[in-house]
Amino acid sequence: MAMIIYGKPGCPYTIKARSAHPEAAYVDVTMDPAKLDEMLKLTDGARKVPVLVEDGKVTIGFGGT
Repeated sequence: MAMIIYGKPGCPYTIKARSAHPEAAYVDVTMDPAKLDEMLKLTDGARKVPVLVEDGKVTIGFGGT
């Protein structure tokens, strides 16, 4: 299963995560309310980005966030 990165434009940690995982699918949660809801379900309501999802494992933050 491919990695998915939920993030938002201008977030330095989202940019770092995308650079580290160029193969990952990127979801801009600011552009799609349904995707934001999807991310919030994965994070139990945590409104932090980026959120990395790979093989069912959810990681909130990247690079020390």
